Amino acid sequence: MSDTLLVTGATGQLGKLVLDQLLASGIAPARIIATSRDTTKLANYIARGVQARVADFDDPASLDQAFAGADRILIISTDALDQPGKRLKQHLAAVAAAKKAGAKHIVYTSMPSPETSVIPFAPDHLGTENAIKATGIPYTILRNGWYMENLFMALPHALETGQWYSSSGEGRLAHIARGDAAKAAAAALAASTSESHTYTLTGGELRSTDEIAALVAKATGKSLNVVHISDEALAGGLKSAGLPDFLIPIVVSFDANTRGGHIDMVTGDVTALTGATPVTLAAFLEASKARLAS
Repeated sequence: MSDTLLVTGATGQLGKLVLDQLLASGIAPARIIATSRDTTKLANYIARGVQARVADFDDPASLDQAFAGADRILIISTDALDQPGKRLKQHLAAVAAAKKAGAKHIVYTSMPSPETSVIPFAPDHLGTENAIKATGIPYTILRNGWYMENLFMALPHALETGQWYSSSGEGRLAHIARGDAAKAAAAALAASTSESHTYTLTGGELRSTDEIAALVAKATGKSLNVVHISDEALAGGLKSAGLPDFLIPIVVSFDANTRGGHIDMVTGDVTALTGATPVTLAAFLEASKARLAS
């Protein structure tokens, strides 16, 4: 098999890991196309023989040029959250470009249960999934769970004060390491299947915020107490901390989504795609002690 594999957002945190995984798995560099708005950031991959192309999700013409000749395309969702509707518009442009390029397969990074999620950007993902299905092109939709790395947004400060403010209640979720999500994405992109599948990628264990705090305390040797508050109180605290206004309802919705059970799931989909067991949260935290203490 010699399909050309294209990765969007290749300079992002997930995109780089996907490229690394593709190369580590023995995929010939010449078969890989890495796209970014700034290809100078891909110098290390270019030196290894990976093709680099400019792709700007706000410039459909650049997507047409970047996607030309690509057989299997991984569309990594963008981080355009500051303007309502912008992210979906970007995604739809990428889907249209994939169809125009004659892609054989589209892989897309979505989120768990976008049909019922209370997170404000869930409709962006659902709309993109539906647009991909409407093309008639075989697809693999990867509904990526909450990354373990996202805990770094709150935990370092929480460990400093010994208090972690949360409105997640007794809700539980199974965090997944970004590296495991990248392995799954690389496997889906490099696969020879022409069938369509939707996978939900999670870790192997459901944990509440209190249970996560206990694991963090054990890994770091620091006391960490979860302070359960309302969504309104959490929003107020985030505003006082200087978080941009557009981000506050999004961050609060993460806890509300967990509390509502919309991400309360464990699947074996990572193992099904990669053949490997996902990293446990306990192991991830143990390996991240230095960063948590920073």
